[in-house]
Amino acid sequence: MVKKIFNNDKALLVFFAIMVLAGPIILAPFGAGYPDLLQRFAIFGILAVGYNILFGLTGYLSFGHAAFLGVGSYSTVWMFKLLTMNIIPGIILAIIMSGLFALLIGFITLRRSGIYFSILTLAFAQMSYSLAYSVLTPITNGETGLQIRLADARILDPKNASGSLPSTNLFGLEMNDTFRTTFLGMDLQFNFGFYVCAFLLIGAFYLSIRIFRSPFGLILRAIKTNQNRLIYTGINTRPYTLAAFVISGMYAGLAGALLASMDPLAGAERMQWTESGSIVLMVILGGMGTLLGPVLGAGVIKYFEAIFSRINDNVLHEWFDFLPGFLETFMVWIVHPFVGKGWSLTLGAVFMIIVIFLPGGLMEGANRIAKWIGKITKRDNKGSAKSPLNKE
Repeated sequence: MVKKIFNNDKALLVFFAIMVLAGPIILAPFGAGYPDLLQRFAIFGILAVGYNILFGLTGYLSFGHAAFLGVGSYSTVWMFKLLTMNIIPGIILAIIMSGLFALLIGFITLRRSGIYFSILTLAFAQMSYSLAYSVLTPITNGETGLQIRLADARILDPKNASGSLPSTNLFGLEMNDTFRTTFLGMDLQFNFGFYVCAFLLIGAFYLSIRIFRSPFGLILRAIKTNQNRLIYTGINTRPYTLAAFVISGMYAGLAGALLASMDPLAGAERMQWTESGSIVLMVILGGMGTLLGPVLGAGVIKYFEAIFSRINDNVLHEWFDFLPGFLETFMVWIVHPFVGKGWSLTLGAVFMIIVIFLPGGLMEGANRIAKWIGKITKRDNKGSAKSPLNKE
């Protein structure tokens, strides 16, 4: 059954859509059903899906994709300041600006491959980060960050007489509108902003499926397998790699626009190399070159970042309260370095285990489990067929 879903694109898309849209219900038991985290799952899922088109298909490792995330955020906030708080114009501008910026950077960096390409993208990203903090302060507002103000023009919106900052919206429906209900003792929160991000994630996932299955996607796979052989056969690979780079950058711009739409603030910290590194980790952790893997990797990393970082000693004492006093203290002392501020240590350990034992990421683990279940099912079916009770 699992194999059939993964091998059928329509079934995979339906399965993915159901899992994403049911996110508030599925993740509530794990403490991750609140709007802010659900939105981040969807937004960084889009970012990872886009990055996978470049890294997963072509094998080109970029350390500069956070620059496009920042460009998308700045573009969107400027639209909020000048035009309207409706997120549509901001998203459109973000995709266009990040695409143009990716075209410029890709045109220069794709003259090299391998580690040289990676270093060049890292250099451009750090240059962008530094410019946002210094030279481009009139546009980015430096280290304070770009944010909306009451005095902003917003020429398409009616004048705000309430004296409070306006909220981002989609044709009048505010992003922070949330419907709450209780189900089986769980507090479920259905946030409008999350569902906007969720539908865009489903659309981005569908587009990635189309790219993966297209002749363009096959060329990208061939570039990853043996680019020199393609060049020797007379195929110019640069337009294909540049197209993949630009598409990937536009995905990042969309993610940056959604981050600004959920919280209308854009800062240079989104363009740091550490942010680019986390994007790489998402794709590798989930399974580079797979369709579901990047989204799964993004979800795991954001879950660790949001949940494990909030676990303190009081929570640990509650966990081990059933143990004798000295043993409870000892267990808290053992676990303490891996939670709270040390959440990244736990993530690092998980990442090492997966890279060592599951080089294909979490999706390889899922495929192994599916094969194991399939073997057990076949064995049981054969056993029942040979049973004397089944003979006439």
